[in-house]
Amino acid sequence: MSMRTVIRNPLIAAALGILIGAAPLAALYGVRSARAANTPPAAVTSSAPRGGVAVVLPDFATLVKQYGPAVVSIHVIEKSTDSGASSPSTPFGPNSPFAPFFHNFPFTPQQQTPIMGEGSGFIIRSDGLILTNAHVVAGASKVTVQLRNRREYRGKVIGIDKISDVAVVKIDASNLPTVNIGNSDRLEVGQWVLAIGAPFGFDNTATAGIVSAKGRVLPNSNKFDYVPFIQTDVPINPGNSGGPLFNMQGQVVGINSEIYSRSGGYMGLSFSIPINVAMHVANQLIATGQVHRGELGILIERLNQGLADSFGLSAPEGALVTSVEPGSPAQAAGIQPGDVILALNGHKIENMSDLPVQVASLMPGTKVNLTIWRNHAERHVIATLGTMGNKTLAAVNGTDQPGGRLGLVVRPLSPDEQQQASTHGGLLVQGVRGPAQDAGIQPGDIILSANGQKVSTPGQLRAAVAKSKGHVALLIQRGDTRIFVPVEVQ
Repeated sequence: MSMRTVIRNPLIAAALGILIGAAPLAALYGVRSARAANTPPAAVTSSAPRGGVAVVLPDFATLVKQYGPAVVSIHVIEKSTDSGASSPSTPFGPNSPFAPFFHNFPFTPQQQTPIMGEGSGFIIRSDGLILTNAHVVAGASKVTVQLRNRREYRGKVIGIDKISDVAVVKIDASNLPTVNIGNSDRLEVGQWVLAIGAPFGFDNTATAGIVSAKGRVLPNSNKFDYVPFIQTDVPINPGNSGGPLFNMQGQVVGINSEIYSRSGGYMGLSFSIPINVAMHVANQLIATGQVHRGELGILIERLNQGLADSFGLSAPEGALVTSVEPGSPAQAAGIQPGDVILALNGHKIENMSDLPVQVASLMPGTKVNLTIWRNHAERHVIATLGTMGNKTLAAVNGTDQPGGRLGLVVRPLSPDEQQQASTHGGLLVQGVRGPAQDAGIQPGDIILSANGQKVSTPGQLRAAVAKSKGHVALLIQRGDTRIFVPVEVQ
């Protein structure tokens, strides 16, 4: 199965640098490589001339020899839904590595043909348990696992979790080589990492790079709001999906899952599922065949500097609550729209995306201590998590809105309008000019609160603006969506 790819704006290409390999780097500094006596298996310390700077260069040979045999290639066959499902231009299907060679080839299948795909995986237990991506084996009618020694086994899918893109496959074998599971929380930006997989069908291919960032929540990914991806510059291509990402100690710290590209190939942005997240999911799949996640029942928004100023926060950190689901654990705990969640069980919420990840990692029924900011003061509430079903736990609601000067013409909502909008109070925006217009507010929007205080009359809105220092945060309802918009007050 091909690597899941997110196609981005072509301008991204201009921002990508050129990766300089280890050999050119050594030549640049004029150093010689020599194995250090007490360095890890994958590290080589290079000596430098007198007055120079010692350079540490990676050597992955030992790591590949030791753990490469635990990396497998996965071949799948999917049932096509109709006679043209496999693609009118290729008999192999759009996910096959051979598809590019059949572009515009005059082949049109007249009957159902199987769709073939491939990916990678790695053995986590010697009795044949294998970890891979959900999108590698989802919908497969046949799964074949090939070891590095070319032996092949029929694979059985134990469980699939599409939310995290993790799957567990079992083969009937014993005494198999296994990987060493590491701790992705200890991974640091700038550390060297190694990927082994089967890009374009070339099995047991090793590629290396560094950790570029941690905790990435990918835009336009929808169901990946609960995975804090590891971003690397390791060359990853279609077929690497499901393969392991190793640190320099030979421990698996991630599962290679996605790339950002405008061409479908590697461009310097690769994303891996942290192994701590993957193993949390895998252990549940192995035990019960399904995954349980905690739920708060809120919608949240990212804080920018304008919103932080509006709420009296010193920094734009935390998750701003824009909506609380009726009957949810959050409502039972007394959480309100306008609250800013600063920490969960003492763990600081630096970015909005941290909250869904932390809540999803906990089991339903868990009691959590939430540190919230309300009315310019910090307080603590206890919430008992519910079970996440088809609804999202804390979906990302909107993006940062630009600020601007306040300029609104409003009137109170009539009782009928309040009933229609499912609100109590509120002001209907009739006219917008200048800064409010620049902030994205439109005629027909409903202003529900200002700086966390409900507003039902223009006078209440004016009073809130008068008390504001720098910015006023307006909770806007547009249709069924609610979002806080900061407007600068001058």
